[in-house]
Amino acid sequence: MAEQETSKGVAYGLAAYTMWGCFPLYFALFEGVPAWEVVTHRVLWSCVFLAIIITFLKRWQPVKTALARPKKLGFVLGCAVLIAVNWGVYIYAVESRQVLQASLGYFLTPLVNVGLGMLVLKESISRLQVVAVALAAIAILYQLFLLGVVPWITLVLAFSFGTYGLLRKQVALDGLSGLFVETLLLLPVGILALAALSYAGASHFSADTGTTLLLLSSGIVTAIPLLAFAGAARRLRLSTVGFLMYINPTIQFLIALLVFSEPLSTEKLTSFVMIWVALGLYSWSAWVERAKPVPS
Repeated sequence: MAEQETSKGVAYGLAAYTMWGCFPLYFALFEGVPAWEVVTHRVLWSCVFLAIIITFLKRWQPVKTALARPKKLGFVLGCAVLIAVNWGVYIYAVESRQVLQASLGYFLTPLVNVGLGMLVLKESISRLQVVAVALAAIAILYQLFLLGVVPWITLVLAFSFGTYGLLRKQVALDGLSGLFVETLLLLPVGILALAALSYAGASHFSADTGTTLLLLSSGIVTAIPLLAFAGAARRLRLSTVGFLMYINPTIQFLIALLVFSEPLSTEKLTSFVMIWVALGLYSWSAWVERAKPVPS
């Protein structure tokens, strides 16, 4: 029975990270629709679809409990703002064909998590993990000095998602309920933005049937990988989920090269290799730490 549950968990994890990895192909279909308008619709329709799922699963109690304590929603609001920023920048990266920078951001995220844990939560980390974080920082500085530009897409995606994870630790909500409350807090702003767009005649929602259906589908596309991830997280060890996480940016990296034909200069490739080495050191360190026998 345990092996069967583990196999299910791996299948759910592979499905979640593969779907997230293929997001560039989906968001590339929104060509001509500004990233922030896509995010607004993503918030609106995610909220609607998640409400249906929560009703179906009879999971309203955690949501009601959270909303009944408005003074404790500060961290949730912070999460909501960060995830909206992350979504917006990511969609912009896809629309402007800078998916390589986006994939680098998600490769960098685990190392940002380690760094934030050390600096903010005062967590102790191993020497190898310190080396990994330092190597990642050198990789970013390498891009900065050799290419002469700040890799802002990479940095915003990594730090927004890393900080999101940091704040999310302070929120006593599961993934499904948490995302619903986050989108619910953003909903009034989203409705106002859509109303302003419609009033100005700039909305793409009813421009044509294809665009309308795409915008409507954004809620389902947002929620389904999350549900698969929740299924994986319940059945797998955290270390296994962590290793599966690299599937997402790897697929994005391949899509950027093979589908979007983005140029990969020697400088960019070198920075990727440095990040990959840093991730290898981090993963090895995490594996060794978990393999150590627990003192009795």
